[in-house]
Amino acid sequence: MTTRSGGTVAAVDLGATSGRVLLAQVGPRDLRLTDVARFQNSPVRTLDGLHWSILELYREVVEGLAAAVRHESGLASVGIDSWAVDYALLRGGRLAGAPYSYRDERTAAGVDAVHAIVGPEELYRRNGLQHLPFNTLFQLTADRLAGSLEGADSFLLVPDLVAYWLTGTAVAERTNASTTGLLGVADREWDLDLADLLHLPARIFPPLVEAGTELGGLTPSAIRGVGRTDAVVTAVGTHDTASAIVAVPATTTAYAYISCGTWSLVGVELEHPVSTPASRAAGFTNEGGVDGRVRFLHNVMGLWLLSECIREWERDGSTVSLATLLGQAAAVTTRVPIFDADDEAFLAPGDMPARIAAWLTARDLPVPRSRPELVRSILESLAAAYASAIRAASELSGRTVEVVHLVGGGSLNELLCRLTADATGLPVLAGPVEATAIGNVLVQARAQGFVTGDLETLRALVATAFPPRRYEVG
Repeated sequence: MTTRSGGTVAAVDLGATSGRVLLAQVGPRDLRLTDVARFQNSPVRTLDGLHWSILELYREVVEGLAAAVRHESGLASVGIDSWAVDYALLRGGRLAGAPYSYRDERTAAGVDAVHAIVGPEELYRRNGLQHLPFNTLFQLTADRLAGSLEGADSFLLVPDLVAYWLTGTAVAERTNASTTGLLGVADREWDLDLADLLHLPARIFPPLVEAGTELGGLTPSAIRGVGRTDAVVTAVGTHDTASAIVAVPATTTAYAYISCGTWSLVGVELEHPVSTPASRAAGFTNEGGVDGRVRFLHNVMGLWLLSECIREWERDGSTVSLATLLGQAAAVTTRVPIFDADDEAFLAPGDMPARIAAWLTARDLPVPRSRPELVRSILESLAAAYASAIRAASELSGRTVEVVHLVGGGSLNELLCRLTADATGLPVLAGPVEATAIGNVLVQARAQGFVTGDLETLRALVATAFPPRRYEVG
């Protein structure tokens, strides 16, 4: 590919609570972000379950891209990333219904049905994934039981669906496809033998592509909303964590990462998967990374615990200041209880303070008496979970860990960063905050020839443009 001096690309970064569109000027020694649109995203409950408002989300994406095109007429590329596992079914290329949220309760029936055919040990041998009750293969099985797969000719994960609506090209980008439970852990191809065992029709599996693949220009229908542009859509690491790990500003291989947002993904980057019985027992997953890397990680519930508490406290119409709460939590000197941040009791939306209190009471542990104490308890519990996951990742993979990179929104939480350094006994390097968007634009920029090199070269650019903040132990 011809190297160019630099150019502008746009990242569409969709999270389970919010979305954003950012412009990036990228070159061999240049990496600058401009925020052009932000919007909320939340599921809606109907008679048949918890769904994503996917058409509203797409409208926000189109309006955000329109703002990007108005800001930069020479936009070269657009990349889309999102949370994992959720998808839409298509019939004749048309949306067959609003996608379910992974927090919908229907997945339980899918878990039971899958395990009646293929046990957990065999599943792990095939896909290398930590058991999570909402993984795509469980959701698709629940859809099969409900008859929803009848007539469906494709399923597209959320970022692939948005790319399809923009370009007319229906594919599955490999890093996100690796979270479905239906990709082979060794060859990273669709495991159609497993699909057949689970009675999932082979016709619904779209072609796989690598991050960095150009999908095409915008369709006339997309241009009507976005505006005239020659920009192409490029498949990035469409799983938001895959993009975030591209932007870890590591200068050594002896590191662990925490991609911290609604979920916290804690692990190490490897060249080859670790799918041993010990890694399965420890709840570790082998997800695909950009350039064929392996994200060997454990899912921790993340800042969902805190955001759900705040949502509950605001139900009376009052506004809760997160900054004030964190300051008060930092000043707490009394000992607070540590709870299991990974417990599935905390997965569904609802009254999080009450559920945490119930969990502690059931184990004869003291319940925090104030909101600051509860916030401190949540953050100390997350830090303890991070430390446990990092120790396990190192032991299971044989990878030495000398520093922890904490990226994403959680890197702004100074108390969490300090607690994580203390819990792990390792220095924590916090930032960049917009790691997902940065990884997204770097993959696009490399595909366009604005930058060259391997992931380590890209990470060196991140470290220069966004120097992390260091937190020492104690």
